[in-house]
Amino acid sequence: MKLLAFYLKTVFGCLVALILFSFKCSSTVKSAGTAVPKGVSSFFTEKDFNSLFPQRDKFYTYQAFIQAVRELGQIKLKVEKREVSIYRVTRTDKLTGRPVVVRQDEDWNEPWAQKRPYSFVNIDYGTFCSEKDLLTNKRELAAFFANVAHETRHGMNGKYDDGLMYTHELNTNAVYISDNDAYPPVKGKNYYGRGPLQLSYNGNYGYASDCIFGDKTVLLNNPDLVATNAVVAFKAAIFFWMTPVTYKPSAHDVMVGNWKPKADDIAKNRRPGFGMTINIINGDIECNHGDVFGMTDRIGFYQHFLTMLGVSDPDCACSCSKTQPYN
Repeated sequence: MKLLAFYLKTVFGCLVALILFSFKCSSTVKSAGTAVPKGVSSFFTEKDFNSLFPQRDKFYTYQAFIQAVRELGQIKLKVEKREVSIYRVTRTDKLTGRPVVVRQDEDWNEPWAQKRPYSFVNIDYGTFCSEKDLLTNKRELAAFFANVAHETRHGMNGKYDDGLMYTHELNTNAVYISDNDAYPPVKGKNYYGRGPLQLSYNGNYGYASDCIFGDKTVLLNNPDLVATNAVVAFKAAIFFWMTPVTYKPSAHDVMVGNWKPKADDIAKNRRPGFGMTINIINGDIECNHGDVFGMTDRIGFYQHFLTMLGVSDPDCACSCSKTQPYN
């Protein structure tokens, strides 16, 4: 009897252990499936970042980039326009769900303005490099960093390893001040290019500040934040990448396929692809001028980064050599 009891106890214990083990394994698998983080950090690691930018300035870190992506990803915008120059911008923090109008131009409610063509666009910064399938998201990230690398490179060694080396443009005497009723310059402040995408002009600093902080004065009063705070620097670059301006689509919408060219765009050889991101960022200088260095350098970085990220883009429409820039 003792032997039988011991045998039954042993069998029962093994069955219980097997059941518990099976449950534990299935729970682990389930949690592993649901715990995979979404967004850039799910496919782009610190090792990847270091590989793309081996000569970067120590100011730029993977942690700052991911923090910028996550924090700005909590912001949504509704940008309304009457024609192309009269704006109302509503900013929503996803954590509170509370929409706040951060910009409403003085003429917005004027009877004459209300008769002008109306349009709006919704922007969710949380879709940065995470809106579509993995291939598209990696292509977008490669395109973003290709433009970043060109804007912040030092030298021309042809190895495409010299991006993120500058925090601001070399000519700090270039004040980049323009008339802007919504975002007037602050006396004594210069708005030369700063950060990964060289944010320039008081209008762009003010608009970025409204979108990032909900307060235009933050960057208008202290534009140096874009060159001294790495998280703010990356946020400013993501803002520029994700936010359409005047007639231009956003580089994000171009790379993920949201932008569809109209008849006028087609006539001017504007089509979806990496070349359009160049047109958006620096079209006046680098597009419709043949194979100029700035354009070919961006293309070289894009193709290099695609390879580094393990993807390709054979139909990239990379060149803008015959594409008419925006006014």
